[in-house]
Amino acid sequence: MTTPDDVAALVAEVEEQERTLVLPRFTHDDAWRLGCRLVELAAERDLPVTIDVRKGTQQVFHAAREGTTADNDSWVERKVRTVYRFGASSYLVGLRARAKGRDFNETHGLPLQEYAAHGGAFPVRVDGVGIVGVVTVSGLAQADDHALVVEALRELVPPPA
Repeated sequence: MTTPDDVAALVAEVEEQERTLVLPRFTHDDAWRLGCRLVELAAERDLPVTIDVRKGTQQVFHAAREGTTADNDSWVERKVRTVYRFGASSYLVGLRARAKGRDFNETHGLPLQEYAAHGGAFPVRVDGVGIVGVVTVSGLAQADDHALVVEALRELVPPPA
C-alpha cells in the first residue's frame, strides 16, 4: 500500500523531472524522432503500448504496437487533455490529487470520458517558451507509461553546461 509519504516523494520526483526535462527546441522532426525512439524501446522490451507525440494540438506521430486496442487511443486523448488543461504531466496531476486524498475527476468536475489523470502523458517544454507539445504512452501500468516517456525524453535533453 502506498503511504502519504510515498505519494509526496513521487510528487517531488515528478516535479523535478518536469523542471529538468526541457528541450532547446521541438520541431516536427524532433517529434518524429521521439516517437520512433519510444517505438524502439517498446519493441526491445516487447511492450504492448500506443505512442503519441503532438506539437501544439497537431498529432505528429502515432503508433500502436501489438496487444493494444482502440481503448488505448481513448486513454491517449484523455491524458493529453489533462496535460494541456493543467500544464503538468498526467501522472503529476493524478499524484497531486491523491496526495490531497481526492478523486481527480470529482474534484475538478471533469467527465471521466474526457480527462484522465493517469501516468503516461508528459508536457514537451522548450526553454524560454513553455509547453509546446505532449508525448504520451498508453498500455502499461501508469507509473511504467510515465517512466518510458521520461526515459526517451531524457535522451533529447542536452547535458547541463
